[in-house]
Amino acid sequence: MSVAYLQTPLGIAYIEGDTDGIRVVSIKDGTSLPFNHPIPEDLASAIEQLTDYFNGQRTVFDVPLNPQGTDFQKRVWQELLKVPYGRTVSYLDLSRRLGDEKAIRAVAAANGKNPIWLIIPCHRVIGTDGSLTGYAGGLWRKKWLIEYEKGGLQGSLF
Repeated sequence: MSVAYLQTPLGIAYIEGDTDGIRVVSIKDGTSLPFNHPIPEDLASAIEQLTDYFNGQRTVFDVPLNPQGTDFQKRVWQELLKVPYGRTVSYLDLSRRLGDEKAIRAVAAANGKNPIWLIIPCHRVIGTDGSLTGYAGGLWRKKWLIEYEKGGLQGSLF
């Protein structure tokens, strides 16, 4: 398993994967990278695409993904990939898309266990009333990402 780090406007992204695809992208507070080593070949495309995203040059990711989870979680994550850049959906909308609006809590739980931050866009899921609800990376990051994708932060990244 290869590992790489990327400094982003939201902290340090940790990326893990191999030839089968990206397994983990997570975000941590910090301004200095833990290691200064060459980017593993397996992760070079993910690093490039994440960099492009934060430079305002990418709205869709196309790196191979290999998230680990239950079949239900994987179905939720696949549905999240269909939420377009700059748009949001509610947990209820997501539940309906999956065919069972009563599964809203299970959908929310699966959303919260998303192992591939940003690339699988769990930040685009909001409460039915439009509120920003739970986000493993912190609500401030969720707000930042939603505003960034709607064009509100394009000129103030760096």
